[in-house]
Amino acid sequence: MITEKLPRVSLRGAGKNTEGAFRIGKVMKRAAAGEDICIGFIGGSITQGCLASSPDKCYAHKVFEWFEESFPKAHFRYVNAGIGATDSQFGCARAQSDLLAYEPDICFAEFSVNDECNEHYHETYEGLVRKILKSSPDRALMLIYNVRYDDGKNAEPVHSLVSDRYKVPAVSLREVLWPELESGKIDRSLLTTDGLHPNDVGHSLVASVIISVLEDIRSHMDEDSHDIVIPEPETRNAYEDSVRYRNDNSSDILVECSGFTADLSGQDGITDIFKKGWTASEKGSYIVFKVRASCIGVQYRKTIQKPAPAARLTIDSDPEKEIVLDADFEEIWGDKLVLDTVLDHGECREHTIKIELTEVHEGDVLPFCLVSIIASGN
Repeated sequence: MITEKLPRVSLRGAGKNTEGAFRIGKVMKRAAAGEDICIGFIGGSITQGCLASSPDKCYAHKVFEWFEESFPKAHFRYVNAGIGATDSQFGCARAQSDLLAYEPDICFAEFSVNDECNEHYHETYEGLVRKILKSSPDRALMLIYNVRYDDGKNAEPVHSLVSDRYKVPAVSLREVLWPELESGKIDRSLLTTDGLHPNDVGHSLVASVIISVLEDIRSHMDEDSHDIVIPEPETRNAYEDSVRYRNDNSSDILVECSGFTADLSGQDGITDIFKKGWTASEKGSYIVFKVRASCIGVQYRKTIQKPAPAARLTIDSDPEKEIVLDADFEEIWGDKLVLDTVLDHGECREHTIKIELTEVHEGDVLPFCLVSIIASGN
């Protein structure tokens, strides 16, 4: 339920590709008939609810509440797979475990302020959309294009290419909010304290725009329409099949280890992001993986707690393919789960990944933390 007093905005242009809402309409019909419905969200910090005063103030939960209020006969489940400071590349790798494993009937995906507006994120976003659409012929999807409140930037120009190609309904917050912010008709401080994350009023306003598009779809749900026809990918689409390896599923790819210790402590939900990996504190410690892929990503912890260690990653023993994994984080807002792409559209074959701890300090607060290896394009 939205209780905050919201500024008036024009909703013209908020909904994109709503003529492709066949699957959403089917979910709404089932809800109207009183069936069990699961609603899932995947995205970054805005979906997680950053700066909302409580989880139920997040835009995602408010959209969930709209479904409950609009279809009182149905029984709804809520899944929030938002993780702060993550992008659609990581979304491809975790969509199955964090979202699709809960068998959502309708999914909402939001990565437009975390992805950059370039070819790489065109490809990873297409991979995420394809993975969700192909996971079930009845699974509905809506895309959310959030916007930076300080400069109006987002990845909508490339994300909309995917929405348009696959005829997936989308909601443009940039179309609705940015003209009002840029003109000064809405004071940014009403919606956000940091220029990026909405506060309670901002979350409610975002939810109200999404709900306006859902209301329009509901008003036409009984009209004849056609299901999505999934076309051939427009990009090279190496990331749709991404697999994430941590210490609980890596026995087939972990071939050598000295000084790195598996973290076997429990993980308290998906936002407990530095678990199930490997840690090392002694210089010279190393860990080796063999993985078949054409694209490889490595996740590790960058920390604000100084000093911090560093490691060297080598691919196929090639000194020209050495990459430094520096755990020293220059920001101040907190530790970050970094995803570095260490191989992008290389030869699709088995590659050897060696990570060796090369720099430690007597006063290191935390060990080097390798969280996962992500293999794509097999």
